[in-house]
Amino acid sequence: MRRVIAFLLLAGLLGPASGCQSRSGDRASGPAERRGTNVNPWVVGMSQSNLGEPWRVQMNADIAQAALRYPNLKVVFKDAQNDSLRQRAQVEELVSQKIDLLIISPKETAPLTAPVAEAYKKKIPVIVLDREVNGDQYTSFIGADNKKIGREAGKFVGKLLGGKGTIVELKGLMTSSPGQDRHSGFIDGLELGKNPDLKVVFEADMQWLEPNARKEMESALAAHKQIDLVYAHNDPGAHGAYLAAREAGREKSMKFIGIDALPHEGVAYVKQGLLDATFLYPTGGDEAVRMALRVLNGDKVEKRVTLGTRLFKKDNAEKGGEAIP
Repeated sequence: MRRVIAFLLLAGLLGPASGCQSRSGDRASGPAERRGTNVNPWVVGMSQSNLGEPWRVQMNADIAQAALRYPNLKVVFKDAQNDSLRQRAQVEELVSQKIDLLIISPKETAPLTAPVAEAYKKKIPVIVLDREVNGDQYTSFIGADNKKIGREAGKFVGKLLGGKGTIVELKGLMTSSPGQDRHSGFIDGLELGKNPDLKVVFEADMQWLEPNARKEMESALAAHKQIDLVYAHNDPGAHGAYLAAREAGREKSMKFIGIDALPHEGVAYVKQGLLDATFLYPTGGDEAVRMALRVLNGDKVEKRVTLGTRLFKKDNAEKGGEAIP
């Protein structure tokens, strides 16, 4: 993670308004220069919901790294610091600066739907990344199938527990589409009607944050003497739960499942034996940059792009996990 942050700092892409001031100078210095050239590059605004989650830091790093391949493209990064109103204001600011394209990974669905639609109505192409907005007023959505990942996690948990056991579910932000889908998919995958001996005995919204997950897990441990498995909507949540269980001396009596599978985080936890499994949730950063170039070059693009997932366990983590069809 330190290497990822260092890359962003060196690239000048971690600050909340990096790159914003120089854009007006670019346009003023060469108004006759054709757009999308090295001299007068296209400007893409990237609105990130927060940089408090390692997965989102990685998304920004993936976008920055991909953009380096295209000298005719410049990315301006904004960090909403986990505040929907701030993100809305930042999107409006980017639009007022007449960016050529917007990439946004919204904090929440409802509050960010309107500013995305407004940008789209002003003929600014919008690529929605990871978390969805309502309606269809955007150019394209790129993200993995969170409901499918949740469903596969539920199936895996059912088999892992042999159809019997008590489960703690630590949810991501439940006002976001991934949190909602990872929960509903998980419940579908458990097939509780067929498996009445599987019981979710505690659930809490930890808002994707490891400290919150650790605190909620402490509450679960205090309330339940028997917990067989923890399913967290992301790997930091699963790791926070593991740390709380270890502090209580109970980590060996339960299993831990997460989602994200960053190499330096979830996959590393699996290799270390801290997590029993993690499911890949790709950032989509590279795909978003490639799509942005296609849009800016006038190509037609898909309205929706669904990214695949992989399951990482102790016996396959070194080999890159296994693809889930």
